[in-house]
Amino acid sequence: MQKTENISFQQIGSIPQLIKDFLNRKFTDFNDFVFDESLARSKTENKQKFFTSEKREILNKVLCNQLSSLQLSENQKLNLNSILSENTFTVTTGHQLNLFTGPVFFIYKILQTIKFSETLNQNHPESRFVPVFWMATEDHDFDEINHFRTENDFFEIKGKSGGAVGRIEVEDTFFISQFAEDFKDSVFGTELILMMKNAYKKGKTLTEATRILVHELFSEYGLLIIDGDERELKNQMKTVFKNELLNETLFNSTKNKVSFLKSEYGKVQVNPREINLFYLSETRNRIEKSGDRFNIVDTDKTFSEEEILSELENFPEKFSPNAVLRPAFQESVLPNIAYIGGNAEIMYWLELPDYFSEAGIPFPFLVPRNSMLMISEKNFSKIQKSGLTVQDFLQDFAALSKDFLLEKNEISETIQQKQEILKNQFSDLKQKAQLTDKTFGNLVAAEEKRQLKSFGRMQKRLLRAEKIKHQEKLERLENLFLEIHPRGIWQERVYNFSVFYSENGKEWLQNCYREMSAANSELIVFKF
Repeated sequence: MQKTENISFQQIGSIPQLIKDFLNRKFTDFNDFVFDESLARSKTENKQKFFTSEKREILNKVLCNQLSSLQLSENQKLNLNSILSENTFTVTTGHQLNLFTGPVFFIYKILQTIKFSETLNQNHPESRFVPVFWMATEDHDFDEINHFRTENDFFEIKGKSGGAVGRIEVEDTFFISQFAEDFKDSVFGTELILMMKNAYKKGKTLTEATRILVHELFSEYGLLIIDGDERELKNQMKTVFKNELLNETLFNSTKNKVSFLKSEYGKVQVNPREINLFYLSETRNRIEKSGDRFNIVDTDKTFSEEEILSELENFPEKFSPNAVLRPAFQESVLPNIAYIGGNAEIMYWLELPDYFSEAGIPFPFLVPRNSMLMISEKNFSKIQKSGLTVQDFLQDFAALSKDFLLEKNEISETIQQKQEILKNQFSDLKQKAQLTDKTFGNLVAAEEKRQLKSFGRMQKRLLRAEKIKHQEKLERLENLFLEIHPRGIWQERVYNFSVFYSENGKEWLQNCYREMSAANSELIVFKF
């Protein structure tokens, strides 16, 4: 396994423009949230003032309880004990409880969180930085997390959806025997099978299973794992949740940022609701206000204002933040100074700075996570023979095939040259047309449009003709594209980590960690 290149997000067409603009510091309102080594000290100082010794004691107690069933590494013990120190801060990432980690980027974002913490520890010895994985245990979309894919198979676990997925108990273990049959002959297949069997024992919840699995993979790196579905953590959120219920605080305070982002980019990642809370019981249901009643959507349960405030006071654990309120929960109960997230996550975090300011919660650095691409030596050779580059394969196949067929195509180049000549001729003609009647100018503009359309039609017909002429080559190119991007999607969003771990074991994990960029947002390409 060898790294071949790092490709900046700025060079990749499919990376959202908002992410590129954020990293380029286009908007001053967001610049304090782009990681800058020189701002790290002020970030820790602000968090230190906010995160009291009482909060630290609660966090330490919760983590000790949640991790008590695990055999902690020395690094984990050190990090856990250091939480009590006012000079300790966290770097956090979070994710859903995908079956056996789901897509491999689950692994990448945790590795970058660890690497980022390590870098801060090296550069700021006056403080300690601890990597944390926040499990999205309260998420209720079971269909999103109940499966994973390998090169040849699809694995799925059965369970009842609608409630917090972390509370679902493992009953169906058919996927384990299916996985064992497929991986028993791999070099590290037995290790993976044992890992899976140990985590997904019947009777364990998906929270427990994920904790065991993540611990197995990352304990030696000192990673701490936290579950937000916890009364003592929610107890700290009573004021925030109360404001959300009575004043629709998040909805109102994000209006300016949401409006700005919509005007710049046409939409936002998540539209905040009037109330961004769920009620958590056997199921997880949205809370909506109608008149003077707080209704639990899709149930018969309803509360008066007095009743729901009493419920919050006595049972804070029954209130669950949605995607846009969860960051405030996380940043309230952790001494966090940086969040490592996917592009979609970063984009909805950028709706929240005004809300954080109003709530008095320090806002962290936001770091769009690295991506990684594993390409076999055989496919690397095919890319080179095609005359294309890895970067060419980062666009969609329609654009790739067009470039492949028309780049250095003599007819295409001639059409483009003649088209430019025509544009120049009409430019001169339009300038002179201004000297006479307006109707003549309109005629010239219409004729230019008509003739340029002809050039567009010629390009389309040429592309169609070249596709027919080079059909065999195009099929080979498409097959190569699908080997690099299974199902036409980025590899890291399809394949499970077992695809790569099965042949290289923890060495694969260590290689990824070694080459991982701590703070830069880029795609790292490996010959695998």
